Amino acid sequence: MVEVDKEDGYTTPLLTYASSSSSDSHNSIKRTGTIWTAIAHIITGVIGSGVLSLAWSVAQLGWIAGPVCMVVFGVITIISSNLLCDCYRYPDPVVGRIRNKSYAEAVRSYLGEKSMWVAGIFLQESYYGYGIAYTITSAISMRAILKSNCFHKEGHDAPCDYGDSLFILLFGAVQVVFSQIPDFHNMEWLSIIAASMSFAYTFIGLALGLAKVVGDGEIRGDLVGVPTDNVAQKVWLSSQAVGDVAFAFTYNIILLEIQDTLRTPPPENKTMKKASTIAILITSFFFICCGCFGYAAFGNQAPGNLLTGFGFYEPYWLVDFANACIVLHLVGGYQIFSQPLFAVFERWIARKYPRNGFVNNEYSIKLPLLSTLKLNLLRLCFRTVYVASTTGLALLFPYFNQVLGVLGALNFWPLAIYFPVQMYLAQNKIGAWTGVWIFLQVFKIFCLLFTVLSFIGSLEGLISNKLS
Repeated sequence: MVEVDKEDGYTTPLLTYASSSSSDSHNSIKRTGTIWTAIAHIITGVIGSGVLSLAWSVAQLGWIAGPVCMVVFGVITIISSNLLCDCYRYPDPVVGRIRNKSYAEAVRSYLGEKSMWVAGIFLQESYYGYGIAYTITSAISMRAILKSNCFHKEGHDAPCDYGDSLFILLFGAVQVVFSQIPDFHNMEWLSIIAASMSFAYTFIGLALGLAKVVGDGEIRGDLVGVPTDNVAQKVWLSSQAVGDVAFAFTYNIILLEIQDTLRTPPPENKTMKKASTIAILITSFFFICCGCFGYAAFGNQAPGNLLTGFGFYEPYWLVDFANACIVLHLVGGYQIFSQPLFAVFERWIARKYPRNGFVNNEYSIKLPLLSTLKLNLLRLCFRTVYVASTTGLALLFPYFNQVLGVLGALNFWPLAIYFPVQMYLAQNKIGAWTGVWIFLQVFKIFCLLFTVLSFIGSLEGLISNKLS
């Protein structure tokens, strides 16, 4: 079954049908996105908490494997993103009459219902995991501002200890409010602000690392990274570092939602490929610089979080500003990865109860000095419970590097490698045992081996930290 998109006359899967008013949105939406708004969305999604762990990751891998790992993941991300861009329309990437407005819909169009359900499980878990990771990171950054001021006043050896719980709850409360943004099409302003913040704190981290290297007059670190007591420990830490790098680069799960905001002409896939390539090249450059300058500055003592691990104490106001930028960015980043999950649930419940007022009715509330707020009771209740659950798990597992490693390793291969490759093979009708088919199978297996190793190492780190 399909619904007709009144904007362009194309048909779209009924899976995209949402709710009565909110989401008649898909019929009446005017897609106004450009290459620049797409780049802003991508940078908001890519430059997140992952960038802060890269100095630690390079420290575990060393001067050779660390930078090479980031280059490899950057190339893989560009390739898989370009494959996904062609999946927005079905069956043809330019003139196909069916819009795939989400990753799961693209999988269904090209690979069938069963594959869609498998992909959907990974997708929803990934969206949810990003919410937990961003809650943890924001709380750590808010705590770091207090610690920075304390160290400045009391000295670097002062016992400036603060818990995470209050800040996790505070971030959760903020997200309850922002989660009432109806959908992706109403988030351009938030993404632009968040992308600006990500550039700000990335530049600051890069500048502080460079200044420390120049000030100390030496480049620290080893070719093979941090020495360990035994080979097994080195393997676990290195695999966790690879998982952290994978987490930093992966954004494919929101690519088609971003592409669905683009206006035409030119064709959406052409604009999105340019935007994706430009954004990944920009973020890869910053990732490599932050990781390498952080490792050069601190060597084998590189902190797990570059701006909150207190390798940098002064200027304290600049460290405070950088951490404030992280919090502001992750407020938007949380929504970038949560809105697709919200949409899936709310569309499903709207189809199930098409005449239910609680599900479909919207109420307008006039706020002083602000525009009219449209409130939907289902949206209010479901999204509040969702935010509360991510906040609760962040309280239970507040381990920055380990959580990032587990999430990166768990989702990278299925969502960034397997499904994009399979959709490419199906779309282009590439037969088995041809040259392209063999190359892509080897590529999948190679990435799978690294993913499994990264997941085991990161999970071992998470369990060890929890038990200790």
